[in-house]
Amino acid sequence: MLFFQVILTLFASVWAVKVDIDVTHVPADCDQKTTVGDHVQVHYKGSLEDGTVFDSSFGRSPIGFQIGAGRVIAGWEQGLLNMCVGEKRTLTIPPELGYGASGIGPIPPNSVLVFDVELVEVYRPHQEL
Repeated sequence: MLFFQVILTLFASVWAVKVDIDVTHVPADCDQKTTVGDHVQVHYKGSLEDGTVFDSSFGRSPIGFQIGAGRVIAGWEQGLLNMCVGEKRTLTIPPELGYGASGIGPIPPNSVLVFDVELVEVYRPHQEL
């Protein structure tokens, strides 16, 4: 029984991990906020906690993906919800919602990630029916 309590506690602690969201710009008009299932276009600059930039879409095309499809790190899935087109945010993402103990490329294991993001476009194919 104790084993199951420990496992449940571990799962609960992982689900309790949150992204720190700092809204840096709110557009004057907000016709729609992002939700799961939306296709979005996002500009971003990704850096480590010490300020080392590891990637940026500024100066090239924004990245496109569907929220909730699992194609980006969990921190982005959380941090881009309820966002308006033109809104800018700084997302501080703990390792559990980033690349975790593995790291990837220039991102060391267990890194806190900081992303400056700007929502460029939202497309809702699920509302065309």
